[in-house]
Amino acid sequence: MNPQLSPEQLAAFGAEIDALRARTVADLGQRDARYIRRVFAAVRYFEAAGRITLMASFFLPAGWLLPAWMVGVLLLALSKILDNMELGHNVIHGQFDWMGDRHLNGKTFEWDIAGTSANWRKTHNYRHHTYTNVHGMDEDIGYGVLRLFPQQRWNAGYLLQPLYAVIFALLFEWGVAMQDVRLGRWFKGRMTGKQLAEQFAPVGRKMRRQIIKDYLVFPLLAGPAWLAVLSGNAVANVLRSLWTYTVIFCGHFTTDAQTFPKSVLRNESRAHWYLRQILGSSNLSGGKLLHILTGNLSHQIEHHLFPDVPANRYGDMAVAVRDICARYGVHYNTGSMVGQFSQVLWRILRHAFPSQPPRQAA
Repeated sequence: MNPQLSPEQLAAFGAEIDALRARTVADLGQRDARYIRRVFAAVRYFEAAGRITLMASFFLPAGWLLPAWMVGVLLLALSKILDNMELGHNVIHGQFDWMGDRHLNGKTFEWDIAGTSANWRKTHNYRHHTYTNVHGMDEDIGYGVLRLFPQQRWNAGYLLQPLYAVIFALLFEWGVAMQDVRLGRWFKGRMTGKQLAEQFAPVGRKMRRQIIKDYLVFPLLAGPAWLAVLSGNAVANVLRSLWTYTVIFCGHFTTDAQTFPKSVLRNESRAHWYLRQILGSSNLSGGKLLHILTGNLSHQIEHHLFPDVPANRYGDMAVAVRDICARYGVHYNTGSMVGQFSQVLWRILRHAFPSQPPRQAA
């Protein structure tokens, strides 16, 4: 993966990453607990403000209706984005289990999204973070929908990839929710209808709950303002999907992000695993607001290295990781969101057509 590192250098590289993690974990305490509780509260406050504003917008004079509705949508979308990214994703990783707070326990936390946290812990926390960017092991490489690397087998269906990449972005929460259902296995005859139904049952219950909440209960509570609330909820959910899709794809599918054959797993040391996480990830440069709204996945490299360390620490850790990478000659991939996402779009367009992996990479 990085042949210029000798075994001794690789061991020293891994030891420095281990030491950084140990220092950070030893320093966890009240400020981290206070931070995540503030995020928890912000999610609730923004949700209440958004839903009340959507409902009230209907009763305002005609000239104020649309602006108020838009404010309500943005407040609700902000709540959903924070819940998904900075709260749910990080809590479900167990980053705050050390607090002993039952509301912030990674094994029991449930988020406001179509997918279940139980499925996410399996597909994301285990499979993706263990086998990051390993072909045939990490199902997040294209999510079984997109061809983003030349190592993925091409077929004529990928010619329509730019179209269904847009559809996937708009419905991202639903696509991720279905990831562990393994519909592809059923289509290929590798799963019976009964097995499919069993796999889908918990996801179906969660989807039904989300649909009833956003598209039935809250619109009914709004009375004559039902349409403003119904449409506002739908747009807020789509905005959350678009934002999440953009952040996740920027973190995994830029030009310099590498993928790996299964052979890298043979006798893979912890230091090799660290190296694979860095070479397969991309960061986003930006200010504090960007980091919070991305759930600190703007520090995707640090998240892949330390998935169970509170994400509010990634900014500080990134300085040290970048220094370590520079000293060992390991590429540290970072850039603006516009720059990184433009590379993702190019991958989507380029690999919709036949492409072969470079001879050197093969």
